[in-house]
Amino acid sequence: MRSLKQWFIPDAHMPPLWGLAMLTFSGTLAMHIFVPALPDAGASLAATPAQMQMTISFYIVGLAVGQLIYGPLSDRYGRRKPLLVGLALYILASFSALFVDGVNSLIALRLLAALGGCAGMVLGRVIVRDTTRVAQDVASRLALMNVMVVIGPGLAPLLGGVLVHHLGWRSVFVFLCLLGIANMAYTIFLLPETRQPSVRKRSVAREYGSLLRSPVFLGYAVGGGLATTSIYAVVAAAPFVFMEQLHKPASEVGGYLSLVIGAMALGNLLARFLLRRLPLRQVLLGANALSIVSAVFLFVVCVSVELNVGLFIGPAIVFSIAAGLTSPAAATQVISVQPELSGAASGLYGFGQMMIGAVCTVVTGLGANHALLAALTLLISSLVGQFAFRRALA
Repeated sequence: MRSLKQWFIPDAHMPPLWGLAMLTFSGTLAMHIFVPALPDAGASLAATPAQMQMTISFYIVGLAVGQLIYGPLSDRYGRRKPLLVGLALYILASFSALFVDGVNSLIALRLLAALGGCAGMVLGRVIVRDTTRVAQDVASRLALMNVMVVIGPGLAPLLGGVLVHHLGWRSVFVFLCLLGIANMAYTIFLLPETRQPSVRKRSVAREYGSLLRSPVFLGYAVGGGLATTSIYAVVAAAPFVFMEQLHKPASEVGGYLSLVIGAMALGNLLARFLLRRLPLRQVLLGANALSIVSAVFLFVVCVSVELNVGLFIGPAIVFSIAAGLTSPAAATQVISVQPELSGAASGLYGFGQMMIGAVCTVVTGLGANHALLAALTLLISSLVGQFAFRRALA
């Protein structure tokens, strides 16, 4: 009953989680939902596949860089003002994309949309931290919110495909406009200002400098980034593993990836259950240890036996569950190291996650054995993550 109240019912001190989840996943959803539209949009705009791929690449850049901006702004000016500015930019860029007649304009507008959409990614978890005082409860609420955050982008390509098939590729931007307007309405009518009055005001450089000099923050941020976004290695390798190494049809790849994404949502739900019964430290280290075990198993499989679908997807699912378990605990610790800088901490952590995810994605394309490279990436990431967590908890 308490969970339902947190999810749906407005509260002066605890805004409903459905809106915070919607704010948080809107930025990444806008990236995934446009993927099915790339071929049709490219044909309409007389653009090459490489040019259309830039609409995704620049969007990722916008998501990463923008998070560095909104965090410190929210510490200085409050959560609502930067969030409303970001949402306005998200809506305006998405609306303008309806009328583009060239790929360069579309790339620029996608970059602007990302710079606006990442505001919710940064501030959603910060607002949870603002409105919840006990670390265990913060992690529990983040776990509940993350279920929607994971599922939304996971379903986005399916929704994008339906929109493109029935209404054309520009309909994707109509949907994104409506999503932005819904987020704006939620922020205006249901989301109070949650930032506590700050005693000291620091420059952006000093805020980030203070965090980067903190071994505790770096331990949680590096460990959390490695534990949660190294799974991108599996996502990037999957088409090549299943189609080239295992000779499976392209139609099966999406189903296998859905299992991996769903496993992370399951991990979030398990985290919510465990965090009410076990110390946060125990959940964090135990979940990451599970990541190590699954990565070791996958690595051994790749170097010693003939690979098949079950032997690849099974350990990947376990690793994804462990990532879902680790995610809310790591995020809670990151934004709690210096509570007065929680916005900057969230932004820096989000930037780091995007960069780690990008590196893990690139690594899987450096050789012919994509399964082995993915396994090696998961193994190294989980081992370094465990070391980073232990340094932070020491």
